[in-house]
Amino acid sequence: MAPHRSDPDAPGTDWHAQELLLMREVMKLVGRSLAPAFVLREMLHLMSELLGLNRGRMVLANDTPPGGERSASVRHAYGLTAEEVQRGNFRWGEGITGRVLASGLPAIVQDVDAEPLFLFRTVPRDRLPPQTVAFIALPIEVNGATIGVLACHRIRSRQRHLNDDLAVLRILATLAGQLLRLEQLVAEQTRQLMARNAALARALDSASARYGLIGRSPALLQALGELERVSQTQATVLLLGESGTGKELFARAVHLASGRHDQPFIKVNCSAIPETLFESELFGYEKGAFTGASAARAGWFEQAHGGSIFLDEIGELPLAMQSKLLRTLQEGTLVRLGGTREVKVNVRLVAATNRDLALEVQAGRFRQDLYYRLNVIPIRLPSLRERGEDIRALALHFVNRANQAHQRNVNLAPDALARLEAHAWPGNIRELGNLIERLVLLADHTLVTAATLERFMPEAVGAAPPPTARAPDAPGNSESLVRGYQSAQSHSAKALQDALAQHQGNQSRAAQSLGLTLRQFGYRLRKAGLR
Repeated sequence: MAPHRSDPDAPGTDWHAQELLLMREVMKLVGRSLAPAFVLREMLHLMSELLGLNRGRMVLANDTPPGGERSASVRHAYGLTAEEVQRGNFRWGEGITGRVLASGLPAIVQDVDAEPLFLFRTVPRDRLPPQTVAFIALPIEVNGATIGVLACHRIRSRQRHLNDDLAVLRILATLAGQLLRLEQLVAEQTRQLMARNAALARALDSASARYGLIGRSPALLQALGELERVSQTQATVLLLGESGTGKELFARAVHLASGRHDQPFIKVNCSAIPETLFESELFGYEKGAFTGASAARAGWFEQAHGGSIFLDEIGELPLAMQSKLLRTLQEGTLVRLGGTREVKVNVRLVAATNRDLALEVQAGRFRQDLYYRLNVIPIRLPSLRERGEDIRALALHFVNRANQAHQRNVNLAPDALARLEAHAWPGNIRELGNLIERLVLLADHTLVTAATLERFMPEAVGAAPPPTARAPDAPGNSESLVRGYQSAQSHSAKALQDALAQHQGNQSRAAQSLGLTLRQFGYRLRKAGLR
């Protein structure tokens, strides 16, 4: 810090040396601290002590309320009392300071007593020296916009040239603008980090403790944030995304986060219901509605009354059922199959699909009015490829779950976890979970390395494991316990027909012989036009 000088304007003062000393001390301050409040106040102090630019102040713009008038206040000062700082408030265009704020141009008042625009608001005239006092005010700019004013008083009759003071003040005003801009950037980064941490904390708390969702990736947190924002509404939620991304868990999360969390949550897989049974399953039936209907039965919508119903794969819904579903959603009533009485239902619908419903509408396979009714709040679930940082946590979760289910003690080595993170996972979380379960069942060693993992990776799914690899506690063929991800085109129409013929039309056994679930087998039959 420069030594105190009671009279910087003494005869023989080396002004060039004083300027260099001021700049050196200011830059030393910047190197020690980037906190503008400290650096700017010391800058004003040095201006007074070394150059005789007294009562320096920085007037900075205030936050303007919507529709309010722009104003600025003294934020940093040296040589002003607390009372004087409190009085230093200016509207845009008010007085000399306000004009500099409004115009962005410097102002030099040679004699404050002779300038009618000078307000003496901050420092009354009787507290200024009796000599002729000048006032200098320069704009402080950030990104080309004036955000404040650097101002000071100066005894007009001095040995030092006014232009020299102006040159130094311009440099200091520019430096002040850069420091304030840096403060803005740091504050913005801090706000973003705090928002990210808050979102992460909410996600960890809500997802792990309440929803059973695992992960910290930005893509997952964004979907969770959207989910929580709409959970308290009654609007229909449409979950979009690839197969295997966890739509059922998200649908349950919507229910748990809503005011209906104590009421029923009914999940319906539309792709697993035969077309002839859709109406009776969804809306129920009365006694005698069809052969075998010996008693009335409430459908899924009635069973979900007061709670939520999750219609998975809603794109599989037949056109005839789409109109009935639309009526129920719009009017809150339904009519059981074989009945005439309307039944009121209060249900929140969560639907999911991996199809592009807009394209299905264009192709005439999905009703446009139902599409608009469902597409109130679409939430896109990220694929596992977009959640690379969650793969490790998900893998460890699946390992722990499989170990508990099968009484095993398998662990993944760091290089095995890295190998899992490098995979694209076209089947998403479902594929990863199936792979981990297969690995836990069939691994020969407790610690699985990347080399051991390779034979279990999806490229080797089609190969049968050697007989010795069969888990001792797994009954039957272990390949029937866990299945890897397979595309919808994994089996030809002929292969499906041959499997049905071989098992006398029994779809369950035909599906098992092809390594498919009954749902997967039925889906491929429909895709092939065989059903």
